[in-house]
Amino acid sequence: MQPIPWPFLANEALADGALAFRELRRFHEAVNPGVWAPRGVDLTPADRARAAWLWSGRDAVVAGLSASALYGAKWIDPATPVELVHTNRRPPRGVIVHTDRLLPGETQLVLGLPATTVARTAFDIGRRHHFIAAVQRIDALMNTTDVNVEDVQAVMLRHRGSRGITRLRKVLEYVDSGSESPYESLTRITLISNGFPRPQTQIRVPDEDGFVMARLDMGWPEWRVGVEFDGAQHWTDPAQRTRDVERYARLPELGWHVVRVTGSMLHNNPRAFLGRVGAALTARGWPCAA
Repeated sequence: MQPIPWPFLANEALADGALAFRELRRFHEAVNPGVWAPRGVDLTPADRARAAWLWSGRDAVVAGLSASALYGAKWIDPATPVELVHTNRRPPRGVIVHTDRLLPGETQLVLGLPATTVARTAFDIGRRHHFIAAVQRIDALMNTTDVNVEDVQAVMLRHRGSRGITRLRKVLEYVDSGSESPYESLTRITLISNGFPRPQTQIRVPDEDGFVMARLDMGWPEWRVGVEFDGAQHWTDPAQRTRDVERYARLPELGWHVVRVTGSMLHNNPRAFLGRVGAALTARGWPCAA
């Protein structure tokens, strides 16, 4: 049996003689009705999007988080339901169908699949997901593409009155392409929502000779206060841990005060984190309204 590209439509593979029926049943399994893949393979979001598109009769447009994954956005679980714009209102399990109106210029080919453009994808994500998730998802999309807030606002102007527009407007006030993880996004949201000035992201800190010796997740260069989210890699990667120890020792020497935060703190004790940031900024001259 010769390997064939997958996922594939079983009736086409059988009609072309690429597979015998017994080979289909023995070595493959159905992903969607009529759509098969090798048995036991781990399907990526792109694989699942292609399988759903084949199920649609090659007629649908990949949208939402599925389109975002095609563009390279991170943090999308392979088990996330595939999103399509299509007319069939009875999709199989694991596929969500939207019957949206797509205007000319709002679709393009991505990895061989018709998908909503990056701006249209962000437009849909921002109005369909709850606030924090929407910011996190658009941050990830912006981080891997060149889409910006103005691009998404242009789509909004063409779809006045669409459901979720009010939510999307608020989401766009918070998004930032410099976020490199969902928790960095959550950290920034927590700061802004609690009255702190919007932090700059991915701040390059030079040493006395102008060599960039650190890059901070976010902060306020005018007051030399930074915020770093400590993810798992900071603790499980020995090389990363060594680099962290060195740079955290050097940053105060360069006049920086860095507040570190973990996911547990954001969820369980955000007041302590916010208090440390407030104290650091106030000590550096931030004219806090309080």
